Amino acid sequence: MRHRRKFIAAAVAATAMLFAGSAGAQEVKHYRFAHDQQLNTGYSIAYDMFSTRLKELSKGTMIVDQYPGAQLGQEPQLLQLVKSGDIEFAIVSSANTATISPQAGVMSLHFLFRNADHLTKALADKQVIDAITAMIDETTQGLHVIATGSQGVRNIYSKKEIHGLGDLKGVKIRVQATATEDAIFPAYGAQTVHMPFGSVYTSLQTGVVDAAENSINVYLVNKHYEVAPVLSITEHEANNALVFISDKLWQSLSAEQKGWVTTAGAEISAKEPAKAFELEKTAAAKLKSLGVKVVEDVDKKGFIAIADPYLDKLAKELGPHAEKIKNLIRAIN
Repeated sequence: MRHRRKFIAAAVAATAMLFAGSAGAQEVKHYRFAHDQQLNTGYSIAYDMFSTRLKELSKGTMIVDQYPGAQLGQEPQLLQLVKSGDIEFAIVSSANTATISPQAGVMSLHFLFRNADHLTKALADKQVIDAITAMIDETTQGLHVIATGSQGVRNIYSKKEIHGLGDLKGVKIRVQATATEDAIFPAYGAQTVHMPFGSVYTSLQTGVVDAAENSINVYLVNKHYEVAPVLSITEHEANNALVFISDKLWQSLSAEQKGWVTTAGAEISAKEPAKAFELEKTAAAKLKSLGVKVVEDVDKKGFIAIADPYLDKLAKELGPHAEKIKNLIRAIN
């Protein structure tokens, strides 16, 4: 009996050591995923998809924690924090990405995408994703693209209705700080103003700007309708985003872990844009119930006539990566 007890004790000890060794080999690590939007937006949907898939693939050893609402900074700051390795993941608009890689401004060209279906297909297209990834890798350092995302398309909101080109003449409008915006909006007759997204509400409230532009759901969840109660459906620009991983983290991962991250990222590119457009429809209905004036009969022909020549001109001026991405997107049926 005594020998049997010793045998059992030894077996238990060996098993405990085995499990301890296994736990050490499969250490759980937490990573930060930051963005500047609220929950229930395209950005938080992207986080949900990515974190769930990565946790599943890694068997719970890679846990991604969300930091929404610009808790860790506005988008230009987030890019710098990812580049330095202080944040592991971030989703940032392609327009603000132009602050570190100017050619990313190509994704903000007005009327580059024909409709929601075209945008959804383009963001999931492997050639387009590969071209965007190459653009970032070859024009900046410290971070890599692992996915594309969307928050729908951008529309103009203010205290006045925009029915056509003439209604924008002299309007001070907050836009993202890209060369493409600063070329096209003045061509419409508007005056562009740059500021962080977090300053838009107060600037609309105080009259620093007359108008702003963003997707419908972003307009809703950030309550911009309180200070700019007229939403004009111009659909002038895609609200694209890129998901980044810091090079510091990327270089520390094993080949297997890199595969998990890449697969989880592909989940966003394939599924998130369609979910974002569903949110847009829900948001539009909600805004109408809140009494927001939604101008749906915007005459887009005047805007398109001015913007169309800029597609080729600005893409070429931005550089070869931009021109390639523009051509790939336009070729998608």
